[in-house]
Amino acid sequence: MVTDIASLRSWVAGHAVIIDRHPAAWTAAECAILDLFGRVAGCSVEELLGLPELCGDFQYTAVIGDAEPKAFSAQLEQYCKAGFNRFKIKLSGDAVRDSLKVAALVAAGIAPEVVRVDANNLWPDADAAIDALSALEYPCFAVEEPLMPGDYAGMLRIAQALDTHIILDESLLRSSQLNDLGGLGMACVVNLRVSKMGGVLRSLELLQALREREIPVIVGAHVGESSVLTRAALTVAAAAGEHLLAQEGAFGIHLLQQDVAKPPLMFGSGGVLSVASAGLKGGGWGLNIIQEGLVGNDDAPD
Repeated sequence: MVTDIASLRSWVAGHAVIIDRHPAAWTAAECAILDLFGRVAGCSVEELLGLPELCGDFQYTAVIGDAEPKAFSAQLEQYCKAGFNRFKIKLSGDAVRDSLKVAALVAAGIAPEVVRVDANNLWPDADAAIDALSALEYPCFAVEEPLMPGDYAGMLRIAQALDTHIILDESLLRSSQLNDLGGLGMACVVNLRVSKMGGVLRSLELLQALREREIPVIVGAHVGESSVLTRAALTVAAAAGEHLLAQEGAFGIHLLQQDVAKPPLMFGSGGVLSVASAGLKGGGWGLNIIQEGLVGNDDAPD
C-alpha cells in the first residue's frame, strides 16, 4: 500500500517494467499522489522530497516547429519581440526549407551558439547527417536526435565531425542506458522530460546519475503540457542546478485553449517564469486546479 514517499518510491521501483511501458500514464498518477501527500501534510512537493523550496526565475527556450518559411519567420519575430534569447528549431530534412530557417535566424541576428536543432531521427547514418548539417553553414550549439534512437556510435561521429553536442531524447529513456553511451557521454546532453521518464521520482533518480557523470540536461516538455506537468518539471529543473542548460514548455494558454489550473503556470516576458509571481499557494504543487468547466469534464455544462 502506498501511504507516504517511502512506500511510493518502493512501489515505483517494484513496478518498473509496467511504468516503462506506460510512462506518461504513470506520471499523471504520480503527480496526483504527490499533490495529495503535500496537501495533506501542508507542505510543498519539494519539502516532501527533501529538496530546497522553489525560488527565483526559470528561463524557457523559444521552440519553433517545422513551419513553412513565412510562418517560421513570423514566429521567430514574435519570440524575438518577446525577448527570448534561446531557440530550438525543428529540421525537416529538406535542404531548401531548412536553409531558409537558418537564413531567418541569421537575418534576426541570432548567434548559432544559442540555437539547437531537433532532427527527430531524420537521417539513416552519420555521413548523411554530417553532410546535411554542414551544408546549413550554421554551427549551432547542439543537434537533437539526428539518427535512429540508440545509434550512439553514429551520433558520436556527428559530434566529433561538427564539434557540436548531441541531445538525447528518444535515445535515452532509462538510467540503465547510460552504460551504453560510451564516448558519447562526453559530448551529449539529455532531454529529461518528466512524462517520458515515468514521473518525478524516476526523473530525479536519472538526474542524479547524470550529475555523477557530469552530463548536462535540458528539462523538456511534450507539446500541450498543462500547468501540472510544468510545475512537476520545475522540481526537476531546480534540482538540476548548474547541470541545467535549458528548459522547454510552460506555454500554458499561450498554446492551450484551456489549462487545468487557474491561474495557469506559464512563462511571461522574455520566456521567464518567476516563482515569486506564479501564484503558487498551499501544499502539494501549489496549483489551484479547476474542478468544473474543463473541456471533457463530465460535470461541465452543456
